Amino acid sequence: MFNLQDSITVAFTLFAVIDMLGSVPVLISLKKKLPDIHAGKVTLASGVLMVGFLFAGEFFLKYLGVDKSSFAIAGSIVMFILGLEMVLGIDIFRTDPEVPSGSIVPIAFPLIAGSGTLTTILSLKAMYSEWTILLGIIPNLIVIFVLVNATDFIERKIGKAGLSAMRKFFGLILLAIAVKIFKGNF
Repeated sequence: MFNLQDSITVAFTLFAVIDMLGSVPVLISLKKKLPDIHAGKVTLASGVLMVGFLFAGEFFLKYLGVDKSSFAIAGSIVMFILGLEMVLGIDIFRTDPEVPSGSIVPIAFPLIAGSGTLTTILSLKAMYSEWTILLGIIPNLIVIFVLVNATDFIERKIGKAGLSAMRKFFGLILLAIAVKIFKGNF
């Protein structure tokens, strides 16, 4: 059943975890070193990873003998750590921006659709339907495409201080969502 409020919640949760605004400085650095980064490739690869994990991730967990609630609790802990990372300005889950690569590695994976994003998608399945999550993924793919194309513009208009403030705000939102998922599955 479609619930707009739930889809918005999922979209904002993924937006906070993916942290495209917080990744803009890394994207800017990588685009200077690797001019062949294409927004379409980044978006497609990220989408395939997220949607694939949405539909096949649970099967993978069953194969490993892990139940969805346990994974949701573990995922909420990862989300909590990601939120702390964003609020405190520390790097735990980020890739090394010095690694020479292209659109898929390290941008689509692990920067965008990395362990935090994939864990979050499975954690959200404990509370929301697959269709609700899919509807939450789609606007994030649009944001990914737009931001990868607009990194130079964003750098000029918002500045480093503005990007830092936005990252901290979404980190706080992510912390609250992580606590909600933890409480809902404990």
